[in-house]
Amino acid sequence: MFIQQYMPKVAVVGAGTMGHGIAELFAIAGYEVNLVDVAEEFVKRGIQNIEWSLKKLAEKGQIKEDPAVILSRIKPFVNDVCGAVSGVELMVEAVVEDIEVKRRVFAEADRCAPPEAVLATNTSSLPITEIAEAVRPERRAKVVGMHFFNPPVLMPLVEIIKGAYTSDDTVRKIADYAAKLGKQTVVVNKDVPGFIVNRILARVNEAACWMVARGEATIQEVDSALIYKAGIPMGAFILMDFTGIDVVCFIGEAMLKRGFESHPCPVIAEKCQQKKYGVKTGEGFYKYPAPGKFQWPEVPKSAGDRIDVTYILAPAVNEAAYLLREGIATREDIDKAVKLGLNWPKGPLELADELGVDTVVKALEEWKQKTGFEEYESDPLLREMVAKGKLGKKTGEGFYTYVKAEEKKLETLIVRYEPGIAWIILNRPERLNAISPKMVEELWRVLDEIEQLDYDKVRVIIITGTGRAFSAGADVTAFMGATPITIFKTSRKLQMLFERLELLDRPVICGLNGFTLGGGLELAMACDFRIAAETAELGQPEINLGFIPGAGGTQRLSRLIGRDRAKELIFTGDRIPAREAERLGLVNKVVPADRLEQELRAFASKLAEKPPLALAMAKYAINFGLEAPQWVGMMMEAAQFGLLFSTEDVIEGVSSFLQKKKPQFKGR
Repeated sequence: MFIQQYMPKVAVVGAGTMGHGIAELFAIAGYEVNLVDVAEEFVKRGIQNIEWSLKKLAEKGQIKEDPAVILSRIKPFVNDVCGAVSGVELMVEAVVEDIEVKRRVFAEADRCAPPEAVLATNTSSLPITEIAEAVRPERRAKVVGMHFFNPPVLMPLVEIIKGAYTSDDTVRKIADYAAKLGKQTVVVNKDVPGFIVNRILARVNEAACWMVARGEATIQEVDSALIYKAGIPMGAFILMDFTGIDVVCFIGEAMLKRGFESHPCPVIAEKCQQKKYGVKTGEGFYKYPAPGKFQWPEVPKSAGDRIDVTYILAPAVNEAAYLLREGIATREDIDKAVKLGLNWPKGPLELADELGVDTVVKALEEWKQKTGFEEYESDPLLREMVAKGKLGKKTGEGFYTYVKAEEKKLETLIVRYEPGIAWIILNRPERLNAISPKMVEELWRVLDEIEQLDYDKVRVIIITGTGRAFSAGADVTAFMGATPITIFKTSRKLQMLFERLELLDRPVICGLNGFTLGGGLELAMACDFRIAAETAELGQPEINLGFIPGAGGTQRLSRLIGRDRAKELIFTGDRIPAREAERLGLVNKVVPADRLEQELRAFASKLAEKPPLALAMAKYAINFGLEAPQWVGMMMEAAQFGLLFSTEDVIEGVSSFLQKKKPQFKGR
């Protein structure tokens, strides 16, 4: 006796950009799919798009079946929602973002679908509860939001949104469907406008736009800061162009109409009025080669140097805090949604912990003072956290709990261990952190200690100072009565100490918080990176005392800024401000003094996520290669390149790349 194999069946209503992608996903997962739209041409185009996509996936080896077999599981319907939902266990509606159109679809589906069928909407902003009220009361528990991200086949996230009537059983079923499609899910427990991702994205877009509207920054400056400082793949304005500024306006209006507190920005509204929608029209905030042809706009890294990225991101963090406090979503789901839905490297709550919750609140106060807008009032949860000292990584607890920083105080140094980072803080503020024999001894000892620690404990070292100086140089009082031979030995000891920094198997960052003179500058130049406060002054003033730099200054300075510039600084003994040092290439970056610690921690955290063995090999290849003929440097590079292929980190990096997940490097 022949028994027909049961094939689960779903209906997808709408064959447009989202609909055909959702239909393709279900067909790949083995479902029979009824795909319906109002006109035959829309259905045909949807099927053609699916066929093209399946061929591309097959070429990349990302599907197991023949594309024709998968495509055969999709059955087209024209203007027949009733026929399409007959006999299905799930309907996913993906029609235009018009509440009345969606309600009509749901009313028809309610009339024709089996009683046990779940009815889901792919809306990105419209309320699930209003849509559910178009069906009979007994069906409303089975109405739910199932929000895919564009393109559905590639984006890993699905937001599951509970309306006022949605049952927990319905949420579980949608989570199961999503899992079978290979998607990860987050649950939105309350039917708020914009759910998680669009609410947080809206706050970033608004902040970016208002900064431009008030003349505080240019479009390029904002996008540069978001890309290069926050690590966000697309700047706010590039993403709006890519998505479609008309879509941004539509979603914003829909959210505003339903209670989302916002003041629409005139810069975005103006583009919508001009019908300059971005990539689709060939012009938005940037210009493109032709309508529909995306090309990365030119956004220099240096453009965002003066922008405080915390100021742009603070409103998004505030929104995330509201979602958490109101029980709309869990801490983990909020961060997961933003990382998967927007491709941010960290979620907004993780970013808050990294930036400092107190820093975020301070930025929000500035927003509120400048605009008077109520949406910038810092959330009660943020204020409570500041009052309790839960400021994030720097205090060991914020939205998440961290291994609390271990700190010990030596005679001339403070040594602090945070997760992945060792801070060495020069602590002779009464002597402007002058380098004494005791400080040299303690620096040797601390570097020995750090070098013995596993990468699990320390991956990056930060050296900075207390008070008004990083270090104003060597303590000349220690030289009184010294002989030429003892001075020679002192010079060599300092040189060897600073060489030690270049030989360490992990990156060293110097935070120049104030005067960086003489031996202080020589110490800084031995570090891999130098980040300076705007108030810092740098120089080699030894010539004014009748001698020359003796701890590597004549050698490293010329290698960093060139022979003639080095001669000028050493011969004159002049001090230069931080911005001039940045222009010469003596420092990597200059930041406001009150943001120095934050910038140091953010950069160190970024490096700490990289493979530590590869960082060590890169450091050695560059440092030693500079001192050797090029062909010797090339041989060194090739040897270290080959050596790294014996490490577990390379396997982790390559496999994570193929699986589109974030690698977790162990230094093995």
